[in-house]
Amino acid sequence: MITWILSSISAMLLSILFAGILIPQILLVSFRRRLFDEPDERKIHKGAVPRLGGIAFTPVICFSVSLILGLAYLVGDKSVECAMSDNARAVAFGYCSLLMLYLVGMADDLIGVRYRAKFVAQIICAVLVIAGGLWINNLHGVFGLHHISPFLGVPLTILIVVYVINAINLIDGIDGLASGLSSVAFILYGVTFLLIGKPVYAMISFSALGVLLQFFYYNVFGNPEKRKKIFMGDTGSLTIGLLLVFLGLTILQYAPETIPVFGTNALILALSPLIIPCFDVVRVFFRRIIRHGNPFLPDKTHIHHKILAIGFQQRTAMSLLVLSATLFSVFNIVLSKYIEVNILLLLDIAAWTLSNNFLTKMRLKHEAKVKEAEENHTKNSNP
Repeated sequence: MITWILSSISAMLLSILFAGILIPQILLVSFRRRLFDEPDERKIHKGAVPRLGGIAFTPVICFSVSLILGLAYLVGDKSVECAMSDNARAVAFGYCSLLMLYLVGMADDLIGVRYRAKFVAQIICAVLVIAGGLWINNLHGVFGLHHISPFLGVPLTILIVVYVINAINLIDGIDGLASGLSSVAFILYGVTFLLIGKPVYAMISFSALGVLLQFFYYNVFGNPEKRKKIFMGDTGSLTIGLLLVFLGLTILQYAPETIPVFGTNALILALSPLIIPCFDVVRVFFRRIIRHGNPFLPDKTHIHHKILAIGFQQRTAMSLLVLSATLFSVFNIVLSKYIEVNILLLLDIAAWTLSNNFLTKMRLKHEAKVKEAEENHTKNSNP
């Protein structure tokens, strides 16, 4: 266990180091080649900011984890060697899908890719993950179901993979939000893998955490005037989404019905840190269908847009949502031991619905106050 913990920490520190070297170089090239994310009426940021930060994610994660595993082989660490041999199939196909989506995301950030083509690529990635042996074969009590057949599990897995990837992609709307929410998930997944004896996946989790921490600094605290600010772009959000669903499926595949120490339902543990992006995309999807028929047209109706519309700053909105994701995870982990999984999921949905209704009322009140203030200002300026 000590060796696994040290390996995971080393992978995280290496990712922080390598990302700290690579991201400034990406910034330099972006400004020299004028590869910017130009502001428009839908976007919140002001000024030209590169959106190629995600180009650093996959190379840094793969290099850091591979380096740690290679060093473990050199020193004759049999535990890591056995762990790698046990998980070689899933990791190999997982890396193939990650690399494929990485290239699609890069093409989208540089020249643009139609959403239909991106969906096809995501489905192929899902098939690759399934070929690695990771598919939903157990619902862990949801709808009263446990072990399910491949006829249900395989198409359900494809749907879930595409769903989570796009949920992370769509929640990436303000500084630090996608990286902050994903960091919470990677911490939880990394600790879980250490507890259930899957050190390779723990290293992947903490390596991803390391690169996101370095990116978070440039994204949230970087000064665009000094050319230090960067966005992750589709390259980052798509690959991070794939990594999260890959690790979540691994927990469902290898974990027992309940996780040691916590006694948490495995499905609840895999889902909890992703509740905000996953629930939000469902709400936005159906709202867009009701309003204008096309769920793929962008708008400003995500939960972070609601918080901004109340009058909060970007960092405050990001902090509130990351804190909410953490609280969802903590409460679900604790309550899962005492509350049946379907009831707990209903409580999560109820909490999410009430929170959204509250934010909607607050937004309407704020907009009414702003409108009233403008009308008063107009009356006073035109006596």
